Amino acid sequence: MLGEAGDLSGYAHGNALLRHAGLNLAEASSGKWRGKMVLSKRGRPRLRRFLYLMTMCMVMTNPDVRALHHYNVDVKKLKKMKSIMKLCGKVARMLVGLAKSNEAYSSVKVFPLAA
Repeated sequence: MLGEAGDLSGYAHGNALLRHAGLNLAEASSGKWRGKMVLSKRGRPRLRRFLYLMTMCMVMTNPDVRALHHYNVDVKKLKKMKSIMKLCGKVARMLVGLAKSNEAYSSVKVFPLAA
């Protein structure tokens, strides 16, 4: 992850890391025709892969992230992959925030409503 992204504290926001990975949203449209929103995929593919794998591992092992995924799927009625991509954004913002504050992971700080 660090080999592809570099120093995470250098990013202004977690969304900058998402843009670097190509996980930002882009609209495929032309003239009056409006397409749907898709991932831009204009970035580092290995960083995209590592963010995805990290999110999948967190969904499997972290009870807070798992609960958020189940909330997205069951209550908000998102498709499973859309929920995972949404959680990728949360993980990216969390990583950059932790790197900037130079603190260790604490579920109370990352998920304040879960406590």
